[in-house]
Amino acid sequence: MRKLLRQVGSLHHLAVFEAAARHGSFTRAAAALNVSQPAVSQAVRQLERDVGVALFQRRHRSITLTDAGALLLHDVAEGFSRLEATLDHLGRLAVTRHVALSVSTAFANHWMVPRLGDFHARHPGIDLRLQTTDKELDLAQEGIALGMRRGDGRWAGYEAGLVAHERLIAVASPGWLAAHGPVADPVALTAMPLIHLEEPFRPRPTWADWFAGFGIGWRDRGGGLRLNDYALVLQAAMAGEGVAMGYTHVVDRLMAQGLLAPLGPWAWESGVGHWLIWSDRTPLSESAETVRDWLLAEAGTAPDQPVAPSG
Repeated sequence: MRKLLRQVGSLHHLAVFEAAARHGSFTRAAAALNVSQPAVSQAVRQLERDVGVALFQRRHRSITLTDAGALLLHDVAEGFSRLEATLDHLGRLAVTRHVALSVSTAFANHWMVPRLGDFHARHPGIDLRLQTTDKELDLAQEGIALGMRRGDGRWAGYEAGLVAHERLIAVASPGWLAAHGPVADPVALTAMPLIHLEEPFRPRPTWADWFAGFGIGWRDRGGGLRLNDYALVLQAAMAGEGVAMGYTHVVDRLMAQGLLAPLGPWAWESGVGHWLIWSDRTPLSESAETVRDWLLAEAGTAPDQPVAPSG
């Protein structure tokens, strides 16, 4: 850009040149640009001095482009056309009704996607876009309207609405459960092949936490299948690889579909929740408010489970 400004002096001169060439007259260009005819003539002369060649052949009542002028007009007109198209696109983005929602892969796959048909039927004019992530993003900085976060519901710079209390149950595939027989109590699970979630960026409950919720002192000795994404944990459990911890608000539909089964009636409540959050500094658009209200209303359908005291 600096080199270009040194070569042409001012981008305004290019705009005046393009108008003069398009109208074939300094006078008509001046009228189109709402400036005086001498101002147009002066800007063109200055541009010709800057580039070092004549751009127009001047006659008594008309102007025509020189070969150099025609070459420059081709690129200037194409550049202005592309810029105009880009600005039109940005203008449409400014008024579009799309809403970005940042969620984990598992929440997207097993909570959001099964409900999207209902959302689109109710709100066909809103373009809801799910953005999966394994990190806690700064929504305002990333230009994201809504996000899910685990915690106590209090984060500086955000408002929050509770989607689900964190309740965790032991789940496995029905085939795995049939092959290994009924489980008498949580203690019996300590001898089972456990599937572990080890997220790299966000703290998540471990099997040691789950057993401690029932007063069981279990030590993690490094065995079992270990995965870094909860969606993979659930996929492994459905594939019969062992026992996973199931967040009840995520696995309820999988159990209803017969893809997972609870190993018993025991559920541990961790004392934290999963919250929908939005910036308290940037007002939500009408579309984002609609998504927020719909999602929080949907959250009321999560089934209750027997719980152990939080630990």
